[in-house]
Amino acid sequence: MRNVYLGTSDFAATVLEKLLESPHAPSLVVTRPARPKGRGKKLQDPPVAVLANERGIPLFQPESVNDPESAQRVIDEKPGAITVCAFGAIVKEPLLSLAPSFNVHPSLLPRWRGAAPVERAIQAGDHFTGVTIMRLVEELDAGPMCAQERFVIRENDNYGLIAPHLAEIGGRMLVSALSLADSGLDEWTDQLDGHDERSITYAEKILREDRLLRPRSSTATDLDRTIRALTPHIGAIFETASGEPLRVEEARVTDRTLEPGTAAAEDGRLFIGTIDMTLELLRVRPAGGKSMDVESFLRGNDAPQILG
Repeated sequence: MRNVYLGTSDFAATVLEKLLESPHAPSLVVTRPARPKGRGKKLQDPPVAVLANERGIPLFQPESVNDPESAQRVIDEKPGAITVCAFGAIVKEPLLSLAPSFNVHPSLLPRWRGAAPVERAIQAGDHFTGVTIMRLVEELDAGPMCAQERFVIRENDNYGLIAPHLAEIGGRMLVSALSLADSGLDEWTDQLDGHDERSITYAEKILREDRLLRPRSSTATDLDRTIRALTPHIGAIFETASGEPLRVEEARVTDRTLEPGTAAAEDGRLFIGTIDMTLELLRVRPAGGKSMDVESFLRGNDAPQILG
């Protein structure tokens, strides 16, 4: 089936790779423009653009795919399907009605509609996440679905461990969905079949406030979940009295007793008191520094004075 692919992130690049290995390679890839990144603010293409260029796939990078001229570029491809994964922008008419859409969404819809479904699932302590293939509709992530697969979230899993597996699953599911559609065998069901409105949850975009670890008002388990949800791509941080944030990349909950917000360093180990138990930091990244284990960090630093 001739299709146009819309995607941007590393996750979306993995899904595109699966399409390129199948009979459903897109005739056009649409992604976001290059953006300045890093200290030098050099323009960098998103991962999907890099892959499309490497594989010689026609690439289109509009500021908005919904602008009339941009939409016309997609219309001119005469696609039989629009395939989408982690595009990072809302798709509107006339593209919504141009062709059947197949959107790879990394959650068990209707749970965790929105921008950060994997992160929010880990933060919430969900035992499962997964991938859903759904139609694009005007309402956010509310379209009917043709396939869904579960994935177990293990106790110590973080985003960096889970997301690559979900991307591989999503790519495989997308190829299968397109093949079924080619044969006229695809079946679509409403997300709320067998559910009520209370099963709908929203995965809001991760803001700076969501990154802040606040031991004086949070449990050790909640802090650990936040760290795992935001590692390695975003990063959870403690604000400190020095004004330099301390990024935490790995931690574990212990039953040691320590006042909430108090940091204690002992024998190369670093503990932070919370409102119930204690969080032991295992791996950190100081501001402007490299990732390191806590023992290495404490060789050149005292226990930080934690704010919040």
